Order: sequence, then structure tokens, then C-alpha cells
Amino acid sequence: MSINEKSFELGSKRSVIRELFEYGKVRKTEIGADNVFDFSLGNPSVEPPEKVKETLNKLLATENQTLLHGYTSAQGDLATRQAVANSLNKLCDFKIPADLIYMTCGAAASLTVSLKAIVNNGDECIVFAPFFTEYKVFIENAGAKIVVSEPDESNFQIDFEDLKNKITEKTKAVIINSPNNPSGVVYTTETIVKLSEILGAKSKETGHTIYLISDEPYRELVYNGEKIPFVMNYYDDSIVCYSYSKSLSLPGERIGYIAVSPKAKEKRLYNAVCGAGRSLGFVCAPSLFQKLIAECAELMVDVSTYKENRDLLYENLQSFGYKCVKPDGAFYLLVNCFGDDANTFCEKAKKHELLVVPCDDFGIKGYVRIAYCVSRKTILNSLSAFKNLAKEYTK
Repeated sequence: MSINEKSFELGSKRSVIRELFEYGKVRKTEIGADNVFDFSLGNPSVEPPEKVKETLNKLLATENQTLLHGYTSAQGDLATRQAVANSLNKLCDFKIPADLIYMTCGAAASLTVSLKAIVNNGDECIVFAPFFTEYKVFIENAGAKIVVSEPDESNFQIDFEDLKNKITEKTKAVIINSPNNPSGVVYTTETIVKLSEILGAKSKETGHTIYLISDEPYRELVYNGEKIPFVMNYYDDSIVCYSYSKSLSLPGERIGYIAVSPKAKEKRLYNAVCGAGRSLGFVCAPSLFQKLIAECAELMVDVSTYKENRDLLYENLQSFGYKCVKPDGAFYLLVNCFGDDANTFCEKAKKHELLVVPCDDFGIKGYVRIAYCVSRKTILNSLSAFKNLAKEYTK
């Protein structure tokens, strides 16, 4: 065997999201961009805060360029990590030191490094459907097995009885994502409290720590005016993975961090994170954007545009007969396929130039994801197509 077959498999077929995105690019060249309604990719459509541009220009104009683009400490520049810690403590009413922050190349790297730090071959990691498709790739790459806990479809909060049944002696970690991709659902404080109680009890029962990994790239993108519950306030053995991709609209710059709870029982956990980053080649996150974050960590994009898009799309689709899960955060809408197979539904949608993502790979059948982080014009122009598609099922 001359190559790694698993890597070949992953490289030969892009994720369903990327496949649709690439299809959309081709289709736009054929019939014009305004005639294709691409809701496939979660690419922010709101510009970064003005200070981000100002700070980048300042750094490029005034900083010593050799230092600006040079290596930082492996875990990230201290000034950046301190700014992240200060921002996190202010936002989440918590006290975490800079020495427990590890700067990363976005949330994907944060998750990959965190899993590598705690997982041994044969361990199991639980995720809650619907879940971001790449969790499976990250978990299996770390040497663990993915275990899917089914949701309570009445509200898409955690089904705790199902979770209890899924926890075994091999369970090493549980991953949560709130606000959720693809549903936009935000876990309530009651959900996080109950989850923490169960993981604490199961850790004692199994005789080993079960870690809670909270994937939070959409943490500030909430519409009800409330902060999402910060897991470290409820569960000691927790790790937070974060990216500025959505909060600052910088997805292509790949900048984020890992925060390790100072209350974790395993005091070597942060060192394991550092070691995992080293073994995976993820030391020294992008220097320029570390320096940007040092000055912009507390900034936030204007989420009002996403809320307006949500309301416009949700209300219209409901009126057309679609059953939608109303999102309280992120910028995705989970829509039932009228009882049809999701892939069949998406193929029918393509005939109306609607590009929506089937959720089978997200661990839930009969639903599609609509990423409404697009222009308002795109949503308005797409409504007749959505209406005509619905008529195929409701006539």
C-alpha cells in the first residue's frame, strides 16, 4: 500500500457542503450569479468591524515587518493570549489566565489539537445530532470512535436519556456546539447544568474523567439578547474551542484559540494541548492576526443583518408550508424536507437553482441546512423558487 487509504478517501471526495459550493460557482458562470441562490457555505456576509481594517493598516504601516511576520511563542504571543483571557473573563464572568490559552489556526485546529491532547486509540467521543460534519473526521483522525446521540426533535435540545445510554467505559469526551451548526439552536442554561451533572456522575461511575469540549465559533451570534451559558462555569473538566471567523468575519484568516479550564482535575491538560499542537504542526498561529486579535479581541460584527435575514427567510418559508426549526443563533436554518429523502429534496431544489445542504452527514435525516449569511437581495430573489419547490410537495 503506497499511500494512506483513509487520506485518499477524504481527498477524493469533498464534503457535501464544499461539493455544492463548487457546483454553485460553475453554475453561476453558466447562467449568472444573480440567478443562482447559493445557501451552501457558512461564509459570513457581514463586513468585519471598521477597527479591524484600521488595525491591520496600522500594523502593516508602523510595525517592524520582520517582527510582524515572524514566529511567536509556540502557544501564541503572550500579549495576544492575555487579551483573549481578558476578553473571555469579561464576557463570561470567569477567571482564566493567559497561560491556559493556546492560539490556533481557527476552530478546526482547536478541535483537532484538543482531541489529540486527550484521546487514546480505542476511546469514544460523543456528539449530538445534528453536528458539524467534520467532527467525524477530527475524532477518527485522533484514533477514537464517534458516537452519535440523537436529539429531542421537539426542540433540538439534548435527549438526556439517549445520552446516558451512549456513555460507556470508553467515553473520553463529549462535544457540544452552541449555537449549533446546522440548526442554529442555542443550548439553555438548564441543558448545560443537566449535561454537567450527568458527565460528573458518569465520570465517577467509570472511574475516569469525561471531558466536555465546547465548540464555540458562533458564541456571540445570538438573537435573543442573552449570553450563551459558559461551560467552565458549570463543568470543571472542560475545554473551549473558539474561532474569530464569525465574530469578526475573518474565516479565511484561520485564527482562534483553545481555552483550558483552570479547574480541570488533570493539571497536565494544558501541557498535553501544547504537545498535541507540536505533534500536529500547529505551533505559532498566524502572527499578523495574533497581533490583530491583541487589539480587537472584544470587538463583534453587527449581527442585526443576520437576524433580519433569519426573520425574512423563516417567516416566508413557514408561510409556504415548510417546517423550520427557528434558530436563536448562528446563521443557519434547519428545514424539514416534507418527509422526503434529503438528497432527493436537494436535487429537486437544484432545478429551481436553490443550493441547500442535505443533513444526512450532519447525523440527521429528512432535513436540509440553509446558510442565510447571504445578501438580502439573494434571499428576496430566492423566495419564488422556494415557493415553487414547496408547491411540488403540497399540491
